[in-house]
Amino acid sequence: MIHIVGAGPGDPELITVKGARYLAEADVVIYAGSLVNPALLDMCRDDAEIHNSAHMTLDEVVETIARAESEGKMTVRLHTGDPAIYGAIQEQMDAWKKRGFDYDVVPGVSSFLGTAAALRQEYTLPGISQTVIITRNEGRTPVPEREKLRSLAAHHATMCIFLSIAMIEEVAAEMIAGGYEESTPIAIVQRATWPEQKILRGTLATIAKQVKEDEIDRTAMIVVGDCLDTKYDLSKLYAPGFSHMFRDAKS
Repeated sequence: MIHIVGAGPGDPELITVKGARYLAEADVVIYAGSLVNPALLDMCRDDAEIHNSAHMTLDEVVETIARAESEGKMTVRLHTGDPAIYGAIQEQMDAWKKRGFDYDVVPGVSSFLGTAAALRQEYTLPGISQTVIITRNEGRTPVPEREKLRSLAAHHATMCIFLSIAMIEEVAAEMIAGGYEESTPIAIVQRATWPEQKILRGTLATIAKQVKEDEIDRTAMIVVGDCLDTKYDLSKLYAPGFSHMFRDAKS
């Protein structure tokens, strides 16, 4: 059996109970290189066979798992955050399916949620934003025209931008071109939930200079939106005058 496991954003305690159990039981573990906190590997058995997929191609990953399957071994494919977001798992699952391998997926805490926790910030504030857009800037992996940052910025939603910190100047320019004010708040969280976590706050006009000065060039989440610094309406959920199936309104 193959288990795809979300490792969480970095803090080893943020892996799910199920994911930690699978990791402790695994005969073979293939983990996503520098993106997964190596402290998680301490959960593995001493005799577990461990591979760093940063040095492997898709074919090599598939062949390693095929060998484990032929030997009746249990494999954990350990991905950073939640494997469904920029995890490149679909191509792996499709390859396993062709070979008749059985597998499942254990979800994890995504880095965009670890970032919210680090910032102590709710992304969806009443009267400000009720939508979170998860996206990336175009790099070596192309982005459909309708999903370019400039187009998405027109919604003025909260935006969590993955894999783009090295292009922060372009990101800021595209956000402004799409309709955000230069004064729009932005936050950068490098290695959210890791011991070396770093947080930068600024505006679209200032952030590129700040990032350069702090030498942040990888493993960082970009959050843009008015939720980061604004007044907002209180939720109706806990308002005295709001009734629902569990509570009557109070005058």
